Amino acid sequence: MSDQYEELRVFLHLAGTLNFGRTSLECHVSAATLTRTVQRLESRVGHRLFDRGPRGVSLTTEGHRFREYATRALELWHTYRAGYQDPVELSGTLGVFATVTACQTLLPSLLAPFLAAHPRVRLDLRTGDAATALARLDEGEVEVAVAGVPHRVPDALVTRTVAVTDLVFVTARERPDPGVRGPFVLPRRGLVREAAQRWLRAHGRAPVIGAEPDGHEALLTLVALGCGTGVVPRLVLDHSAVRERLAVVAVERGPDPLTIGLCVRRPDLRRPLVAALWSLTA
Repeated sequence: MSDQYEELRVFLHLAGTLNFGRTSLECHVSAATLTRTVQRLESRVGHRLFDRGPRGVSLTTEGHRFREYATRALELWHTYRAGYQDPVELSGTLGVFATVTACQTLLPSLLAPFLAAHPRVRLDLRTGDAATALARLDEGEVEVAVAGVPHRVPDALVTRTVAVTDLVFVTARERPDPGVRGPFVLPRRGLVREAAQRWLRAHGRAPVIGAEPDGHEALLTLVALGCGTGVVPRLVLDHSAVRERLAVVAVERGPDPLTIGLCVRRPDLRRPLVAALWSLTA
């Protein structure tokens, strides 16, 4: 592997561990070499990639962007070195998981080029709770998931950003004195709940939970019925059948936005159907 790609490999390892000592040990480079590697990359990029603070090491915003670039660059390099060529006629079944909203808003444009290039491929499309998407992928139930991407992606998975959406507080339009106040309707689990709880803690709120539905669509229905204040991705709100009965609660700075990505298991990039989809969504 050339020095350029070796630097990217080391960067990705550090982005995964967020621990200079561990990356130095496991990548067989000295601490000084690792520091110089990061400094060279930051000099080329023109931005700081890592923050070092009292709580440890974290990726900057540019670090997250560069992580995505480095992942794609290494994948393309390995594919080229392996001499992979997309078969003229691919066939078979590709298992895809996405929420109902993602199916309606993201999948048509995301999958259309793939199906046009490979008309003999059949999609096994499954929907459900957003919080279970990566688990279904990890367990092998599907080969591809379109799902929210956590800040720290498991090493076994690779992701490609397809959308970024704000998280917004919503309440029933007819509710008097709309504001960020309880009771709260929060997803039972998942990235949106975690982001909402971080925001509430940061603002000194101890939330009274009024309901904990599994899905965002069910959450909006409960909010529209006056069950409390909810937190949802704006992408879900904008395409909800009950959006006319809802109002967005204005806050100065809301929860962290949600990144939605195309997610696959890293070993599956060697499988023809997954590799073909991955290459056509670049």
